[in-house]
Amino acid sequence: MQAAEYYHAASDGTLTCDLCPHHCHLPEGRRGVCGSRINQGGKLFSEAYGHPCAIAVDPIEKKPLAQFHPGSTCLSLSCTGCNFHCLNCQNHDISQVRPDETGCADYAPDDIIHLYRRLRASDSRLLSIAYTYTEPLTYIEYVRDISRLAHAEGICNVLVSAGYVSPKPLADLLPYLDAANIDLKSFSDDIYLRVSGGRLQPVLDTLRQIRDAGVWLEITHLMIPTVNDDMEMFRQMCSWLVTNGFARCPLHLTRFFPAYRLKTLPPTPISTLRAARTIAREEGMKHVLLGNV
Repeated sequence: MQAAEYYHAASDGTLTCDLCPHHCHLPEGRRGVCGSRINQGGKLFSEAYGHPCAIAVDPIEKKPLAQFHPGSTCLSLSCTGCNFHCLNCQNHDISQVRPDETGCADYAPDDIIHLYRRLRASDSRLLSIAYTYTEPLTYIEYVRDISRLAHAEGICNVLVSAGYVSPKPLADLLPYLDAANIDLKSFSDDIYLRVSGGRLQPVLDTLRQIRDAGVWLEITHLMIPTVNDDMEMFRQMCSWLVTNGFARCPLHLTRFFPAYRLKTLPPTPISTLRAARTIAREEGMKHVLLGNV
């Protein structure tokens, strides 16, 4: 375990985690919503730090990033944990478990850099390290420490996230990030609460914060039949994006397939994605792409 940051303690030894808007209240021995941050002896620790559960080399387009070094590859890594519990999660076997409930490797931050160098020697397209698959912001200290080393060597850092984080931790990470893809799940607080267990506004705040930091940003929007495919709500989302300076931000409209706890729903009709693309363009979004088709 690694000492974690972003929390404050009460006189009775309980802790409040300040990493994300959940602000988990943690008595001794209790983990946060993410499953990997724990109160031990009145101090907060990250059980995920240095213990990736998945490492792979992916095309950058898989993140998805369409306009950030297209044709390149990235070293993707993730640890267990997520501060959302999305009913449609395709990676629930690693995002919804604790570090001790699945196979994990031992890689200190400099080990990841050494691994990148070895892979880069045989793959000239390898330009980035991507923090992905689960929710990287729940093990933000690990991501930040790797990113700082990578940044010093000219290696690009890519964050793939749902964006549910408090401003201060994100501000500490942003100087080392080169690109991000944020999953904007819906434009409804009620849907965020029912499907993912969070709220909309903190994600919108994250988008603005990344924009203001000058980090390359793309947005993913998974369209789930009967859940978030209301076209008027989608139009409102696109209008908000354009009004707030995201018109030229690539928007990935992604097709849903039955998964996890939403296995009874059908795949998203491609006609729905095409209709949404038309609306996005009408509202002023300049780069709208269809995914999983």
